[in-house]
Amino acid sequence: MKTIGLIGGMSWESTQTYYRLINQKIRSQLGGLHSAKVILNSLDFAEIEPLQRNGDWQATAKILCSAAQSLQSAGVDFLLICTNTMHKVAPQIEHSVQIPLLHIADATAKALQKDSITRVGLLGTKFTMEQDFYRDRLQQHGLEVVIPGAKQREQIHSVIFEELCQGITTSSSKAAYQEIIRDLGEQGAEAVILGCTEIGLLLQQSDTDLALYDTTEIHSEQAVQMALIT
Repeated sequence: MKTIGLIGGMSWESTQTYYRLINQKIRSQLGGLHSAKVILNSLDFAEIEPLQRNGDWQATAKILCSAAQSLQSAGVDFLLICTNTMHKVAPQIEHSVQIPLLHIADATAKALQKDSITRVGLLGTKFTMEQDFYRDRLQQHGLEVVIPGAKQREQIHSVIFEELCQGITTSSSKAAYQEIIRDLGEQGAEAVILGCTEIGLLLQQSDTDLALYDTTEIHSEQAVQMALIT
């Protein structure tokens, strides 16, 4: 079994989901007392969020590259960034180490392609929905990406940072997300990517008729597959 390196803490609410899912999937695959070989570098999100907000991606890259290098030194075989938004600096992280990075957008695209999805809605932070680094990566896999309108993007972003990253879930926010998903379906989306690792704390498949692709679940599943490849 390979050792998985997790760059987490952004937020820790979703990082704990990664740890749980990865271990559950390893136990499901191998049985008995098996658990995953994981090394976690958990960052302080309060130091990173203002840099995101101010667009200082160079500073965020420096922090995450340092985390990646520490995990490489600790002996992990490959890396996961436990957040969609910080894949903005994935290229810098990849160049800073000599071990593979399992990119969350690639993992998600692979899952969508397996199900023959070609037009997909995207929910996430404003950075993820509005900037090219994530949508372009999906489009490189042949996917057409639909994003919510400007007011809806503001609402999605606000719920993520003011509620979900702080462990808060409300019925009103769930209802708002459900309405946004219905709108994406009316725009022709065949499925919706939960493109923020916290959204799965609020929404489950039973909350909507449109297929949901939870990036935390998908990323964890493919990490386990990668860890067990001999």
